[in-house]
Amino acid sequence: MVLAGKLSTELGIKAPASKFYNLFATQLHEVQNHCERVHHTKLQQGEDWHHSDSVKHWKYVIDGKVHTCNESVEEVDEQNKKITYKLFGGDIDEHYKVFKLILQVFDKSDGSGAVKWTIEYEKINEDIYPPNGWMDYLSKCTRDLDGNLVKA
Repeated sequence: MVLAGKLSTELGIKAPASKFYNLFATQLHEVQNHCERVHHTKLQQGEDWHHSDSVKHWKYVIDGKVHTCNESVEEVDEQNKKITYKLFGGDIDEHYKVFKLILQVFDKSDGSGAVKWTIEYEKINEDIYPPNGWMDYLSKCTRDLDGNLVKA
């Protein structure tokens, strides 16, 4: 019985890697303005969107259904443009004991950029499916965000 798992995808982007990373590192509250699948975000606890003690509430659409969860920053690695988020509450707790979302943005050798999303999870029981819908959600949000960042 395997309850823990990891999913990962790497997506090319047209926006500079530093600009894409900066959106998540310093302007997370703006994601809802660039991604149609994110319906609402709000700072639920704390005074700063990017502090590890802060908790944000998210409302988003995966597989055509509205979901909610809370999120906090678990780790930031500025040098490697990598942020680890812990997701909990709402729909997450109904299916998973652990749910981490890891964003890493980097420049490729050909001058283009890329975004790597990784989900680390532990299901509450073996009847729960892996969070495959999340990978589609992250791919579509990345495309929306990249398109808006290129225009800006």
